[in-house]
Amino acid sequence: MKPQTMKSALFPFILGFAAALVLPACRESADTEKPTPATPSAANPRPNILFLITDDQFKDHMNWMPEGRDANGGPRNLTPSTDALAASATIFNRQYVTSPVCTPSRFAVLTGTYPSRSRSQAFLDRQRELDGQTSVEWNTFVTPGTVTLPQLLQKAGYRTGIVGKNHVVDVPGMEKPEWLAPADDPKMLAILRSNYDKQLAALHEAGFEFGASLYYDNPDFIGVKALASHNLDWIAKGALDFLDEKDERPFFLYCAVTIPHGPGEPERSYLADPRVTPLGLLEEPLDVLPPRDTIEPRLKEAGIDPGWGRPNLLWLDDLVGALVDKLKRTGQFENTIIVYFNDHGQLAKGTIYQGGVHSEAFITRNGPFPVGPRTGVPVSNLDFAPTLLDLAGVPADDAPFDGKSLVPLLEGESEKVHDALFFELGFVRGVIKDGWKFIALRYPPSIGNMPLAKRQHVLDRFNADQERRERPIYTRDPNAPFSHVQAVPGGGDAEHLSIDKYPAFHDADQLYDLSADPGEQKNLAGDEAHAAKLAELKALLSEHLKEMPGTFGELKTATP
Repeated sequence: MKPQTMKSALFPFILGFAAALVLPACRESADTEKPTPATPSAANPRPNILFLITDDQFKDHMNWMPEGRDANGGPRNLTPSTDALAASATIFNRQYVTSPVCTPSRFAVLTGTYPSRSRSQAFLDRQRELDGQTSVEWNTFVTPGTVTLPQLLQKAGYRTGIVGKNHVVDVPGMEKPEWLAPADDPKMLAILRSNYDKQLAALHEAGFEFGASLYYDNPDFIGVKALASHNLDWIAKGALDFLDEKDERPFFLYCAVTIPHGPGEPERSYLADPRVTPLGLLEEPLDVLPPRDTIEPRLKEAGIDPGWGRPNLLWLDDLVGALVDKLKRTGQFENTIIVYFNDHGQLAKGTIYQGGVHSEAFITRNGPFPVGPRTGVPVSNLDFAPTLLDLAGVPADDAPFDGKSLVPLLEGESEKVHDALFFELGFVRGVIKDGWKFIALRYPPSIGNMPLAKRQHVLDRFNADQERRERPIYTRDPNAPFSHVQAVPGGGDAEHLSIDKYPAFHDADQLYDLSADPGEQKNLAGDEAHAAKLAELKALLSEHLKEMPGTFGELKTATP
C-alpha cells in the first residue's frame, strides 16, 4: 500500500509521534512486489468487487426485507442509497450463516470453509480443554497458511483492501492498554499504534495489500474507554482512499462497518466525538460524509421514527452512498459487483436457531442477475468465496472450499445449491434439510461435570468484566445452566437474551418442522410420530461430522 494513501486514511492524530510509527508498516507493503495484472478481454473485463458487511443488523433495519416495512407498507428506515442498491439486486431470502457470531461468520466468508477448520492457537487450545471436542466461538481466526479469498484474487491480479472491523485475522503479540487511560495518554497511544501495526502485518499476510481505518474488534474491546465509540466517517475515509488509488488492476474491497453493533447510544455512535478513532484523536473531524448533525433532522423530515438504531442506519447509508457515488464518478460502478451482507441474524445471536443463522444478503452488478430480484433457494455464507471467484473468472480448483459457487443459481441454470445446510457453534451442531431442522447439544465431560467451585470462579470473572464495561449482570447463581456457546452459568452476553425464547433450549436433541413452526417453539424429538425424521437427520449430521475436526459426543467419538 502506498504511504500517502495510508497517511490520508489514518492521520492526523493528536500526538506527533504517531506519524513516525506508521511509516515503516506502510513502506513494507509499498515495497512488496505487485501481482501480475489480470489480462481480461476488453469486451469482458474482470469485475471489481465491493463486499459490504454490517454488524448485528436486525431484519427490521432493512427496507428490502418484509420486516423493514410498516403496517402500511412504508419503510421503517431512511436508507435511500442501500434501498437503491437492493432494488437493482438479487436478494437472498434464505441466506444462512454457518455460525451466528462475528468471528466464525467472517471466517466462513473469507475462506469459504467451516470455521471449525481454523488452526488458530486459541481454537486448538479450547479443543484440548474440551476433551477433543471443538468449540466454534470468537476463536476461529485466519492464521498464516489459511487459504483466503483475497489471497486467491491477489494471485489473479486483483488489488485487495480491507477497511473497518477485522475481528477474524489473528494478530499475535497484541498488548492490553489501560481501560481508563485518558484519550491523549502517550503510553496508551503507543500501545494502540504498536497493536495496529501488528494488525496491518497480519492482514497483509492474509492477502490484503491495503488496510486502513481498522478496528481489531468492536469499539468496547479496543481496550480504552475514552476511545470506545464508533466512527463511520473514519471507515468511509479509508474506503474512499482505496478507491482513489490510481491502479489499472481490478479491485476487491472488504468494507466491514462496526454498526449497528453496540455501543448504540447516540453519544458513542453518531453523536460521539467525531475525532475518536481506535488510534487516538484526530486533529480535526473528517469531511467525507454528510454532517452528523443532519442525521436526526433528515429522519424527522422523512417522517421516520428516530427510535433506537435508526439514526445509525442513516449514518451507515451515508457511507454506502459515498462509496457508490465514488464508483459512479470514476466510471467503475458499471463493472463492480456489490455484496451487502449482515454477519448473522440478531434475533437469536449466539444460537443456531433461525433467529441466529438466518441472515440477510443481496448481490448486484448494476441490476439483478438472471435468476431475478429475489431467490428463495437456501444458500450459505460459505458460498461467497467460490461465487466471487467464479464471477471474477478466477480458477479455484485448488481451494479447499466447503461452499459452492452460486453462479449457476444466479444465472438461472440451477434451482438448488445444497442438499442440506450444516451449522456449528460452541456446544451445538445442526442441520436443515427439506424444511426440517435438527439441533444437537452436547457438553463434553469437562463442561458437563464442572465442579461448583470452578463454576463460581467462571461466573465471578465474567461478572467482573461485565461490571468493568458497565454491562448488565444476568445471574449470580453458579448453578445456572450453561448456554450453547459459552460455559458461563446463565449464559454470556451474546446469547443470554435468546435463552428464554426457546422452550427446548437445554434439550440434548431438538427437532423442528420449520414450515409449521418457524419460531422453533415445539420440539418434536420426543414425538414417536417423527422418530424416523429424527433418526434421518441425526445420521446426516453424524456423517457430516466425520469430515470435520474434533469429536462431538456420541455423534462423533474419534477424530480422523
